[in-house]
Amino acid sequence: MKMDKNVNFEESLAQLEETVSLLESGDELTLEESLKAFEDGIRLARSCRQKLDDAELRIQQLTEDGEEPFDGVRDGTLDQEV
Repeated sequence: MKMDKNVNFEESLAQLEETVSLLESGDELTLEESLKAFEDGIRLARSCRQKLDDAELRIQQLTEDGEEPFDGVRDGTLDQEV
């Protein structure tokens, strides 16, 4: 499975789920095929984790001045702030 750095989180997660299903299904994979699928799964899991970490960092940076990202929605002042 070729890894593309431009693949978004949802596509990476879908590929990871497919890989996990393949490994869990017990289909007739050779040892080498199983190891390759496992390696791909580890790579995909790390990629997903990195994308989640990046998203969390962006949210933290965007909300440094406020406690919550959407304060205006809760108190009805969102339109007034824009």
